[in-house]
Amino acid sequence: MRVAHIITRMIIGGAQENTLYNCLDLIQHFDDEVLLITGPSEGPEGELLAAGRSRNLPIKVVPQLQRAIHPLRDSQCYRDLKKALREFQPDVVHTHSAKGGFLGRAAAWKLRTPVVVHTVHGAPFHDYQNPLARQFFIRLERWAADRCHHLISVADAMTELMVKANVAPRDKFTTIYSGMDVTPFQNCHQLRSQARAELGLTEGDIVFGKIARLFHLKGHEYLVEAAREVVRENPDCRFLLVGDGILREQLERRIAEVGLQKHFLFTGLVPPERVPYYISAMDALIHTSLREGLARTLPQALIAEKPVISYDIDGAREVVITNETGILLPPKSVAQLSQAILRLASHPQERLRMGQTGAQRLTEIFRHDFMTERIRDLYVKLGAGGA
Repeated sequence: MRVAHIITRMIIGGAQENTLYNCLDLIQHFDDEVLLITGPSEGPEGELLAAGRSRNLPIKVVPQLQRAIHPLRDSQCYRDLKKALREFQPDVVHTHSAKGGFLGRAAAWKLRTPVVVHTVHGAPFHDYQNPLARQFFIRLERWAADRCHHLISVADAMTELMVKANVAPRDKFTTIYSGMDVTPFQNCHQLRSQARAELGLTEGDIVFGKIARLFHLKGHEYLVEAAREVVRENPDCRFLLVGDGILREQLERRIAEVGLQKHFLFTGLVPPERVPYYISAMDALIHTSLREGLARTLPQALIAEKPVISYDIDGAREVVITNETGILLPPKSVAQLSQAILRLASHPQERLRMGQTGAQRLTEIFRHDFMTERIRDLYVKLGAGGA
């Protein structure tokens, strides 16, 4: 079949990796004709399509497809998307991200594309927005949901959020977890000694990592505050922050103010291929974001047999199960975060048990080829040809 994927930006991120694997798998495993339509990959997150990652995937860049709302530019983008789809004549249009999802669905529906699907990686509306902005984005999502045949959620929590907001009825959603190459995470324990040596860590250090952009709502500030109590009680604890962003200087200043410079390490921007390397250096992962569909770092860490301490947001509870694969905590909690870190720091056998349980449960269902098989089956079920 002919499948066009539309996404706003192909920066380094979970939604983008999901989309790229889906495109490449459709070509390799099903001999489908696939076109990826995207806007410029601008931003500090880095370009996912660099370093040959796109392989033989046909790509069309639409310059007007940009994240910020701009009526004139967005009108031109809508026309450009229709033109690209008219030329490609897809059986399926599969959209991702807020802007790409809105304009892409509008264009595909207008052209009467046989199957139009949208993946909800994370809702564009959330409780931390201005109420007027939140209602505006909910209305846009309702409008766009009426212009596709089905919606894929990367976690059950995304379906619940959308249904609660009356975006679409529950039977219009299917949960398909966001796939990845699990092999590097299964094997990353082999890199542990090398990674820790490079980072200046000793075997006596107990390393808690966080993988996220240094950006608003990612919750780094709660980790810094929790670390003050942790280090007082257990000075062997270290904190590895993987990622970069606009809040780096602010975080570094706060870490210096509380005297924790020796306990925090920053890696800077890391390409996806290096994530298993840094996970290998960790003893556990910490996830303090306040909103995120289902962060890929959670299954990645668990597949690498590292337990996870996470705030109970969005899809986290679907992989982080307290006392089984990690510890779930109320969002924004600091004292409870400190106690959870200290608990895992002092119980290595508990860390091992939780990590192994996570790997056993998640490895197969997060394989990218498993994800693509389920997505393609959905295309066929919805009426796409060429199966």
